[in-house]
Amino acid sequence: LAEAYRTENGLPANAPVPADAVTRSASGLDPHISPENAALQVARVAKARNMSEDAVRKIVSDHTEARALGILGEPVVNV
Repeated sequence: LAEAYRTENGLPANAPVPADAVTRSASGLDPHISPENAALQVARVAKARNMSEDAVRKIVSDHTEARALGILGEPVVNV
């Protein structure tokens, strides 16, 4: 999965890949990804949607949720 993710997103063969990019939730319907995962997909999404990368980054930023109560869990992007 890591190799396919790198290829799909135009990353070098040795680029680190976020764990949530190469794992699956039990249901396959998890509505969140990590901000790191979202950031690595910005260029591909911008090209596919005929948008600027800055516009896609703004959307990612607008949909990034902080830790619950400021301390629980990790930040996530609601997709």
